[in-house]
Amino acid sequence: MKQTTEDLSLTKTTSSIQVIDRMVALLDSIAANMANNKGAASLKFLSADTGLHTSTAFRILAALQIHGLIERDAQGAYCYGSKMREYGSRVRVGTDLRQEALPIMEQLRDATGETINLTAREGDEVVYIERALSHRMMRVEQVIGSRAPLHVTAVGKLMLAENGHQACIDYAARSGLVRYTANTLTDIEQLLHEADTALANGYAHDNEEAELGVACIGVLIRDAGNSVIGGLSISAPRERHESHWIGLLVEAGKRISQRMGYNADNPHLQQK
Repeated sequence: MKQTTEDLSLTKTTSSIQVIDRMVALLDSIAANMANNKGAASLKFLSADTGLHTSTAFRILAALQIHGLIERDAQGAYCYGSKMREYGSRVRVGTDLRQEALPIMEQLRDATGETINLTAREGDEVVYIERALSHRMMRVEQVIGSRAPLHVTAVGKLMLAENGHQACIDYAARSGLVRYTANTLTDIEQLLHEADTALANGYAHDNEEAELGVACIGVLIRDAGNSVIGGLSISAPRERHESHWIGLLVEAGKRISQRMGYNADNPHLQQK
C-alpha cells in the first residue's frame, strides 16, 4: 500500500492511535519553535514541519485550543496554552519555589530592611523553607526548617481560611489552639473572624501571637492551578512595622505566583 506524506512523517512513532501521534507531533513542533526563541508557530510552518496536511493540522490544533493546551496570538500563530503551563507547574517541587522566590525576597528585604520568610504547609504547621535576612543588627531570624502552628502565623491563618470554616473548626479541635503569648487566638470564633478578614484582604497579620515583640504580615503564593503552594511574610520587631509594607508584600507575592505559573486572568480559575 502506498504511504502518504502524512504517514511517512509519523513512521518514527509507535502509537497505534494515529490522531494522538499527530497531536504529539504538533505539540513537539510548537515546543521546538518556542525553545529556539522563535515565538508562536504559524499553521504553514507546523504543517510543513510535521508533514501533515494543512486542514488536518488545523482541525487537531482547533481541538487542542478548545482544551486550553494551545493558544493563538493576534496573528493567528500557535503557542502553548494555559493548560500546558498548569501541567508543567504541577511537577515543580519546593526547590523550584525557593529558586523562583529568592530574588524577589531579596528585593523585598532591601525595600523594607526586614527579614523575609518563605513557608510551606505541612499538616497543621508552616515550615520555613527559605529566608532573606535583614541586614540590621536587631532583626527577626527564623531558622530554615523550623515550624510553627498555623493559627499563630500570618500565612497560616490564610492557609486555614483558604479551606473554609469547617477546616478551621477541625484544625481547632485537633490542635487545641495552643496559646503561645497573650495575643494568641485561642477562641474559634475569633479565629474564624480573622481568617475571613484575612482572606477578604488578601493578606494577614501576626500581632505578636507567636512571640511577644515580633509581628508579621503574610500573603499566599499560588501555582497555575490556583493551588496554594506556599506563603511569603515580612517579620520584624513590632515597633518597626510600616503600613506601606502591605502593598510591597502583596506585589512580591503576585510576582512569585506568576513565576510559578499563576495567572489571575485565566478564565478557568474563575470557575473554581
